[in-house]
Amino acid sequence: MMCVHVRPDMTQIALLEGRTLVEHYISRATDDATQIDGNIYRGRVQNVLPGMEAAFIDIGTPKNAVLYHGDVRYDADDVDAPKGGGQPRIEQMLKAGQTILCQVTKNPIGAKGARLTQEVSIPGRFVVLVPNSSAYGISKRLDDSERKRLRRIVDSVRPEGHGMIVRTAAAGATEEELKHDVAGLVEQWDRIAADALTGQGPMRLHREPGIAVRVIREELNSEYRAVVIDDADLYQQVHDYVSGVNPELADRVEFFDPATESLPVFERFHVHEQLHKALDRKVYLPSGGSLVIDRTEALTVIDVNTGKNVGTTNLEETVYRNNLEAAEEVARQLRLRDIGGIIVIDFIDMEIRENRDKVGAALRTALARDKTRTQVFDISELGLVEMTRKRVSEGLIESMSTTCEICEGRGIVFDDPDL
Repeated sequence: MMCVHVRPDMTQIALLEGRTLVEHYISRATDDATQIDGNIYRGRVQNVLPGMEAAFIDIGTPKNAVLYHGDVRYDADDVDAPKGGGQPRIEQMLKAGQTILCQVTKNPIGAKGARLTQEVSIPGRFVVLVPNSSAYGISKRLDDSERKRLRRIVDSVRPEGHGMIVRTAAAGATEEELKHDVAGLVEQWDRIAADALTGQGPMRLHREPGIAVRVIREELNSEYRAVVIDDADLYQQVHDYVSGVNPELADRVEFFDPATESLPVFERFHVHEQLHKALDRKVYLPSGGSLVIDRTEALTVIDVNTGKNVGTTNLEETVYRNNLEAAEEVARQLRLRDIGGIIVIDFIDMEIRENRDKVGAALRTALARDKTRTQVFDISELGLVEMTRKRVSEGLIESMSTTCEICEGRGIVFDDPDL
């Protein structure tokens, strides 16, 4: 189920599987400059850096955004072909002062500006429209028979001159539903394209809907038993949206009236206590073991300990069982804390190769439930797993904390003030 808690300064969304909190999202009132993933802008090229194969683009936010060479779209007729053929260099494709159409693919994080692409895409309920492209695809999460059915439908509803990607949510969708979704997206794109031609300066052309509608668009399907919202205005907005795109699920959107309920929504569904635990450095496993999660500038490190788990048979079996339990919990914590970038997991050393392989397989299986893209390498001889998880925005801890002014995030204060 989904719980939405609205406060004057922020909106929080919790996704639960059973009673277990698996994902958490925050949107603040000031997020027009930081939570801009998916927004489409008319930007102006500030400067081009050939040595970095990147350009900095002014999109009207406090920090300039960055556009890398691989994300630039160009017309071959407008670019001088490089000697010997191959891809043109970025300075041949972009010039300072040039106006371009671009979309944010990654929010600004820390000192880094937002990341851009010129391959614009507009997500709908069932499909993603890729304007002026030949892109075509169907979600790999759908089974073969459903993919064949959708392929037949897509050939008839695909708009001319545009690419289209069918989402997992399209499972069971009718041709009429897909047509309606595509028509709405094409209309939206025509409006964006027309606005892009009026004026010259940096300007936001399309804004992704509020986080509640966005998460519901991405997540809501027949598996959800309820979407509980404690704000009347947002409830009405979400109910109207779901009634328009998925009428059969509209009755699952429920209003949680704080005036008549004895407990706030997050306490009523046990989200509050789980959220507090998700901010701790240490996570306890059911059998007595634990995880210690530390983040650094370069990567996040997760250390697995047996703790009070002493087992019953022998050391190898105890360690193996503890690591299996840890693999499941690590995958859950990565989703819940929204940890991105490079991650190193220090499992307890296992002597038997087969056991190491089984723990690695358990970790991959648990991560398969995570819609954010991950890449996992095998457990090394030292018991370490190196993996990456796509970073789209700041994590849970960063979004709910402020760096200490005294130690500046180091966690230590020197005894001697003259040092």
